[in-house]
Amino acid sequence: MTGNPRRIRVQSPKDDNGAQAPYTSSAHDDDVSSESDAYVSSLMRSQFRLAIVVASGFILLLLGVPVLVWLSPALAALTIFSIPLRWLLLGVLMYPVMITAAWLFIRAASRNETRYRQLTDKS
Repeated sequence: MTGNPRRIRVQSPKDDNGAQAPYTSSAHDDDVSSESDAYVSSLMRSQFRLAIVVASGFILLLLGVPVLVWLSPALAALTIFSIPLRWLLLGVLMYPVMITAAWLFIRAASRNETRYRQLTDKS
């Protein structure tokens, strides 16, 4: 080794007395802050609404299979390769449904974030 590299100390800004300088805001900062708060809360509401819709749809599908089997006894008696149809529906068919729901959720969430970025870049 040729020597110790020089260390750099990063500190917060200090005033003349050595105390940390207070943050001063202006009227412009308050306007930008309230506008950006509105955009962020709008994004959060849209993401929450999207999550509720996707979760509700998935739960309805998941609970719909047992209800369908309960309402139709002939469907409950069906077997494929000696495996009951309701097991195949819940154990095998739900995975593609979950993957599709997750993919759609990610696309819609990404679209929401892109709209948010477009709004904040314009202002």
